[in-house]
Amino acid sequence: MDKPLLSGSEKTNESERLDSYQYLQRNSSSARNPSFAGAGVVTVEEIRTASAVSSDPPSLYPPVIKTPVSLPIPQAIGYPSASGAGHELQQRQFLDEIEIRELLIDHIGHRCCWGSRPARTWKIHAVEDCNVYVGTLDTFIEEREALTQTVPFTGGEFNGKKHGSEPGLWELDLRPQFPTLFVPYKETQVLVPNSETVEKCTGCTGRGDVVCPTCNADGEPGFYKENQMMKCSTCYGRGLVAHKDGSDTICTNCNGKGKLPCPTCQSRGLIKCQTCDSTGSLLTSSIAVVKWKTLSKRKVSATRGAGSVPEEVFDRAEGVQLCNTQAYQCTPAYFADSYFLNRFSSEVISLRAEVPPTANVVCERHTISVVPVTRVTMEDRGKAFSFYIIGFGKEIYLKDYYPARFCWGLCPCLEWLKV
Repeated sequence: MDKPLLSGSEKTNESERLDSYQYLQRNSSSARNPSFAGAGVVTVEEIRTASAVSSDPPSLYPPVIKTPVSLPIPQAIGYPSASGAGHELQQRQFLDEIEIRELLIDHIGHRCCWGSRPARTWKIHAVEDCNVYVGTLDTFIEEREALTQTVPFTGGEFNGKKHGSEPGLWELDLRPQFPTLFVPYKETQVLVPNSETVEKCTGCTGRGDVVCPTCNADGEPGFYKENQMMKCSTCYGRGLVAHKDGSDTICTNCNGKGKLPCPTCQSRGLIKCQTCDSTGSLLTSSIAVVKWKTLSKRKVSATRGAGSVPEEVFDRAEGVQLCNTQAYQCTPAYFADSYFLNRFSSEVISLRAEVPPTANVVCERHTISVVPVTRVTMEDRGKAFSFYIIGFGKEIYLKDYYPARFCWGLCPCLEWLKV
């Protein structure tokens, strides 16, 4: 989770902080204000007013929450500066040798076949800052599709066109069902008003029964015969059952008649229509299937040595949020002192997810965070291995090699390496 970006003790230093870090947001309908570029001091009020978003969603949607501009914590981590070399950090997260060893020993303690000797005794050869920038663009959409539902009509009143015209799919007011913005997924089904119609069942032509396919299989369509009997399968129509001694006895299955009523319709010639449940009528209505979901795009920019760390590792890492903007359609963020972040934000925005033709965009959210990553190299007698300390949660990631590992695949510790 992201750390809070403005504590109570830091409010008195806002003017000093804004001298070295400025972040201004542009809306989609206007260009960047040239008066902001190169400005020496920007007030907090100007920054907050600059966070206004572009056009709002349709009136049927709840109002979009306009989040204020988020400022980083200077004491926690550095940021790329436009006046310096793109990825050079002005500040760093400090970890002493004792803390580094404690973190590694704790990590190794969860591996049943790993020894702690290298973590305790090997020399720390290098400690390198290689922070990672994570950009996201979440597109919250609403998708509507119409389905036709047909059920047996059991009588009574129905909501038909006599009560008014049928509204369009996007004319339905679904504000009571509207979820919280950026929920992963929610689906609901709503009956379209005035869309119900009653029609005669085409399967039985409104009679409620259909011709039995067992005893009237050879009959003409629409015609049937009653009291059709079937040959007894026990005595083969003889009425008698022959025995090995040559004697015959009366068939108990058909009582000596040799024939039995149709097992499907009991020789009625008709069976119940399954389509209309023997009512003869069908109620047809339109159902609006509404889906809300968040389409997420994500980009990770790893600096220097952190390129070997899988991107999934940063999903749960804690970092500093440099910007968090929300609008109907987000535009690239503007950092007055960082060309790298401006370009990175534009690259994230260019990854915008494709919206299905049956959906509308409700809102977008664009965030950029920096996750502190420290690469530690330990060596002893010509051997060396490296591991990473990731995020403010200080999670350890050790990719492959660890010198004191005594596992031959007979315990579950190898599975933990995939985490």
